[in-house]
Amino acid sequence: MWSRWPEALAALAIALGGCAAPLPRADPASDAPEARVAVALAAPEAADWAQALRQWRSAEDVNAWIGARFAYDRERALALSETQRGRGGPLAIFEPAAFYASPTGVCVDLARFAVESLRAVEPASRPAYLMIEFAPVTIAGNTLRRHWMATFERGGAHWFTGDSKRPGHLAGPYASVKDFVQEYAAWRGREVVAFAVRDGYRRQLRQRAARQPREEGRTP
Repeated sequence: MWSRWPEALAALAIALGGCAAPLPRADPASDAPEARVAVALAAPEAADWAQALRQWRSAEDVNAWIGARFAYDRERALALSETQRGRGGPLAIFEPAAFYASPTGVCVDLARFAVESLRAVEPASRPAYLMIEFAPVTIAGNTLRRHWMATFERGGAHWFTGDSKRPGHLAGPYASVKDFVQEYAAWRGREVVAFAVRDGYRRQLRQRAARQPREEGRTP
């Protein structure tokens, strides 16, 4: 009788696992963090961004700091909406040094911090911006559609970090950016209209229109 306990426990574990509730989908109406991944910082807190760059050795270090420090600013998100940009012009995106000192902002602030940090810490990974254009949503009279994060490559695979929706989450490896975007759209519960991997976060100027993003696509 006792010799069958391991099999019984294994069967119970499988049954319980099958009854586990699936992870909930994200709130589609916000880019604010859904959950925070607790990642231990590999080094003591640096006095400023320049010192942090000397301490950090990889994307994992940058990602851990983001998970521990980033705070979302909903009011700034509305101020950066397409509606508000059309009324009063764009707001400046925080420079990384300022963001490190006060790590509160929105997706594009965090993406800029992640990309520029990775370009200093792990330049061979070709860090860049991933811009995802969702079908628009309206919040408090403001139209929101674009979402930004950082992407980089290792061994031919694609990784993603600096996501305000999942600070501290390092997603990858993926065979392609499209694979990630499709999975991400399903989790966000939002339709993706288009996406592009870009060297910068600013809208392309007319005189630079001939220069194409590194990778772009439209969802089927």
